[in-house]
Amino acid sequence: MDDLDESKAPLLEHLVELRNRLLWSFGALAVAFGVCMYFSKPIFTILVRPLLMAGQGKLIYTDIFEAFFVELKVAFFAALMLAFPVFAIQAWKFIAPGLYAKEKRAFLPFLLLTPILFGLGASLAYFFAMPVALHFLLGYQGNFGGVTSEALPAIGNYLDFVTKFIFGFGVAFLLPVLLVLLEMTGIVTRQQLSSGRRYAIVGAFAVAAVLTPPDVVSQLLLAVPLIILYELALIGIWFNEKRR
Repeated sequence: MDDLDESKAPLLEHLVELRNRLLWSFGALAVAFGVCMYFSKPIFTILVRPLLMAGQGKLIYTDIFEAFFVELKVAFFAALMLAFPVFAIQAWKFIAPGLYAKEKRAFLPFLLLTPILFGLGASLAYFFAMPVALHFLLGYQGNFGGVTSEALPAIGNYLDFVTKFIFGFGVAFLLPVLLVLLEMTGIVTRQQLSSGRRYAIVGAFAVAAVLTPPDVVSQLLLAVPLIILYELALIGIWFNEKRR
């Protein structure tokens, strides 16, 4: 009986540590949310710049509570960005003690690359993809047979559009990290990834259809970088094989 009680001790210690890591993570998120809520209007001002670049200078809201909930969403969206390093550090501190030294050296660079690649994807979405997509979508305004067609985007719909683009591109740019890790753990091989290239292309367009608005231009803006990143991951895996 004493042996059974002693065997439960490590599990309880891990659960306590997991609870503490989660508390630190949620605490960081709460603090970041409070700060971002205070600066929600300046943050949203930054988010609407692609809309201004596309020539649209007006947003509306038809629900009396919509503007308030938009500020909450903006604050939460920005808080996730700010608190992500804390999430990553807490996850690493929880996982690292169970890894060998060689595994730590292998996984740590990928952990450090994750926010960089996510930032590159989000930047591509903000500075290039969103203005191009908005310019295309707003191009349907005009006069058709004496009837004026004017775009009046709602503030809530625009925020959903922005967050979907930024998170979609940010997560998509983590594809090389995921594929290299899968190859390093032996789940897939470079030969399997190379032979499944056609399925990867179909998958890229499927992911783009889910993460972007339902128009061809937006989907192409995400699907093409996904395919390029897939090829870059194959090159990285090839170099990794040569190094090993």
